[in-house]
Amino acid sequence: MSGKIVQFNQKFFLSLSILLICFFIDRISKIYVVNLFIKNNVNDLYINKYINITLLWNKGIAFGLLQSETLVYQLITFIIFLIIIFILYLIYKSEKIIELIGFSAIAGGAMGNLTDRFYYNAVPDFIDIHYNSFHWFTFNVSDICISVGIFLILFSDVISLKNKNEEIINDDKKENN
Repeated sequence: MSGKIVQFNQKFFLSLSILLICFFIDRISKIYVVNLFIKNNVNDLYINKYINITLLWNKGIAFGLLQSETLVYQLITFIIFLIIIFILYLIYKSEKIIELIGFSAIAGGAMGNLTDRFYYNAVPDFIDIHYNSFHWFTFNVSDICISVGIFLILFSDVISLKNKNEEIINDDKKENN
């Protein structure tokens, strides 16, 4: 019994730590960029020939998609809230460390963007990656956390499938011998 409590406490601490790190790095970066742009009355900051800091206010979903009216915006916000609750449940149920880290990063990023929706009534996106005239969608630290989290979960699933396939192959070899 106490082993399960320790395991739960370790999972909880790791998950909470990752979630809070993602959340606070996102919040600090957004507050810094918004204040920098307001204070200096600028629209773009040139970093190098591939990266600019460009403040855009996103009322849609990831990468500025589905910019919407107020009712749709409120619906999107509510759906994001429900998704966060579901992700917290997945964190609780997760048995694989990579999945736990992935879901925690997604939850931290989603909470950062949800906080912006309440505080600013929009999400500040500011990382502008480009090459010549091609520009990727402008994004923020929350989007990075969410993307990394999704990648980790997919990676965990690929590893699990690989391990299951190896088990099946090994079982078949044992049965044939």
